[in-house]
Amino acid sequence: MACRHSILATASCLSKPKMAVHLLRSVQGDVTRALVCHYSTEGLQPRERAAAKKYKLVVVGGGSGGCAVAAKFSSLGKECAVIEPNNMHYYQPIWTLVGAGLKGFQSSVQPMSQVLPQSCEWIQERAVKFDPQNNTVELASGDKVQYDYLVVAMGIQLDYGKVKGLLDALEHDTTVASNYHPRWVNKTFPALQQFRGGNAIFTFPNTPIKCAGAPQKIMYLADEFFRKACVRDQTKVLFNTSLGVIFGVKKYADALQKVIDKKDITVNYKHNLVEVDHKTKTALFEKLDDNNKIVPFKYDFLHVTPPMSSPDVLKASPLVNEAGWVDVHKHTLQHNKFPNIFGLGDCTSLPTSKTGAAVAAQCGILHKNLTALVKGNSLEPLYDGYTSCPLITSSRTCILAEFDYEGKPLETLPINQAKELNLSYNMKAYVMPEIYWKVMMKGRWNGPKTFRRILHCGFDRRPNLKKSGSGLC
Repeated sequence: MACRHSILATASCLSKPKMAVHLLRSVQGDVTRALVCHYSTEGLQPRERAAAKKYKLVVVGGGSGGCAVAAKFSSLGKECAVIEPNNMHYYQPIWTLVGAGLKGFQSSVQPMSQVLPQSCEWIQERAVKFDPQNNTVELASGDKVQYDYLVVAMGIQLDYGKVKGLLDALEHDTTVASNYHPRWVNKTFPALQQFRGGNAIFTFPNTPIKCAGAPQKIMYLADEFFRKACVRDQTKVLFNTSLGVIFGVKKYADALQKVIDKKDITVNYKHNLVEVDHKTKTALFEKLDDNNKIVPFKYDFLHVTPPMSSPDVLKASPLVNEAGWVDVHKHTLQHNKFPNIFGLGDCTSLPTSKTGAAVAAQCGILHKNLTALVKGNSLEPLYDGYTSCPLITSSRTCILAEFDYEGKPLETLPINQAKELNLSYNMKAYVMPEIYWKVMMKGRWNGPKTFRRILHCGFDRRPNLKKSGSGLC
């Protein structure tokens, strides 16, 4: 509302120059926020591309990994190009708190032009075809971009359309929401506010997803909200997950089970959402351990984590493995077939949880190994699969899960991070966003490994890395 008033007031004073200048200065922040809130891209233009379409380094993707890696190679100047069609860049880990009404959506978004390094070229188009044999990427316009080295960081694709009726429900049913999309996340808190009891269902799909803890984080925050609103006694909270466990790492799974028991939440394992009929308020699930038998659940609130997959353009390319993910060496991040190509983040075959923390750790290793490749040096098998998932359990507490490829805890703090701690919550809600915008997006954050060694006085557990087979180079 403040944004709207600011814009109207500004417009009414444009005929009075002195007053207009004063007012524009006073409402500059509100106007900016208003533009972001309404997804306006007016005035945001990519930097003009140089006539030459051959670059030393091309980064495909302007998400967390793409922007961070581009920042690390910003010294290449115009020899580095980033292919990214979107005008806005989102800090998605904060959307759990946005959905719970604890953070504003504006805090999660900045114009892409302000996040990408100014020295690099921004090619604001979609990549539609990869030709690694000829070192080219084809754009939607038909232009081709050539590269010496390529980094693929295209993130993960949200497949809402694979659940029958889901898009229609998200469009027309105020009680159906999803924190995974910039449009649907803003439905979650209003839906919680209007909830008066009944079945509140939270889902986890039968595919890899980004931030595997997020489907239950919003559930714990919703449970807390229902209690504050005095409707919890009339509510049944259900977590219908396609998985067979609450979390993949036993230490944190045991801690989460205590949270579930304390909050009286019902967990239905091996339940995969396949259809939503918003007219009858019914969600249909297939039971994966019972011949995919379809079982209906009535809902009064439904939070859906959609199925996800590698982007379609990658699935149709020579860059992926049989499962459709960019085929990279798990320790070096170098492509297993094309040595001048690297991948990082959610679109890759790396067998670890797809999180922003994993991307941060991967960025530093990719930078080191790609630099070594350019100089003709050997690559080092450095990535241990480190990832982190801050499992928010209330508006004050969090379980800070950190682990490696082996599913073993790899904790930064010299305390038991499986406990619900206010310290962990404050790190998630306040410290990590600052690190993201002001450090990681500037190319200066490689994860907490150094801090972990310092805080553990050098006695932290070191994951085993296979020294054999460090990629093609």
